[in-house]
Amino acid sequence: MRWLFTLTISIVIFGVHAESFDQPAGKTEVVLETSKGDITFELFIDKAPISTTNFLEYVKSEFYNGTIFHRVVADFVVQGGGLTPDMQRRETRPSIANEADNGLVNERGTVAMARTRDPHSATSQFFVNLKNNAFLNHRSKTLPGWGYTVFARVSRGMDVVDQIAASPTGSGTGVPNVPLEPIMINNARVLEPDE
Repeated sequence: MRWLFTLTISIVIFGVHAESFDQPAGKTEVVLETSKGDITFELFIDKAPISTTNFLEYVKSEFYNGTIFHRVVADFVVQGGGLTPDMQRRETRPSIANEADNGLVNERGTVAMARTRDPHSATSQFFVNLKNNAFLNHRSKTLPGWGYTVFARVSRGMDVVDQIAASPTGSGTGVPNVPLEPIMINNARVLEPDE
């Protein structure tokens, strides 16, 4: 779907490998400290190793700090992870392989990788499903059937996601569904085990 696509078409290069990141044992959570409140993602490392490794590398490099939720579609998704408040695109690392055939589904509260029409074009952008979006699930390894890789779920802060979803939007920047007031990701960090 057009509104889930990132703003550029990336060359497909599988530059991230699951073994390239020292993944901690047990539950791994990332907190996004946003201008609306904190949102915590629990990562599905075992089901989406490439996507979670990619996401954690962006978190560790502080890539998400100072970006916005740039696309909000009520009763569908909120998307962020790659644009600054002035709608400038941040330079990303190479795109990653699509893992949407991992058995996870796009249901309310899950987090998935945004991409272009190319199934293997995801880089930094992600979206939170506001409802069960079964049509985004993997159906087949074909261009229309690949689906969108679920790699996490909101474990705390879905009320914050719903606040973001209720934000007034417009298209003054030339891009539809942009919140009229920037909704910032001020900081993204991996939670310590005792937090």
